[in-house]
Amino acid sequence: MNTINLKEKFNLISEHYKPCIIGEVNNCLVKAVKFKGEFLWHHHDREDELFLVVKGSFRMKFRDRERLVREGEFIVVPHGVEHCPVADEEVQVILIEPNSTLNTGNITNERTIAQLERI
Repeated sequence: MNTINLKEKFNLISEHYKPCIIGEVNNCLVKAVKFKGEFLWHHHDREDELFLVVKGSFRMKFRDRERLVREGEFIVVPHGVEHCPVADEEVQVILIEPNSTLNTGNITNERTIAQLERI
């Protein structure tokens, strides 16, 4: 039961779209991640995802629309919904998602991170 300093945790992250575990709650992981540029289109068969913007903003693209998520806001992407995060400038995001969630969802490629680092 320790406090977590988000600024310190984000300072430890140097790669974009490489989430790091910073906590756990009820079979969910709390992850810190930096976005910049466009990720990839994917979905998660069973897991919902919460994206909370700590610093900056990003666009969550869906096939039929997109939503701007600003600092201090969050968006929940329900399981099964195809999405693609895009950040024009670097953004700091907290992810809260089940511990079974793979960063690339239904896609496995060079951007897939099967074993997350705990910071």
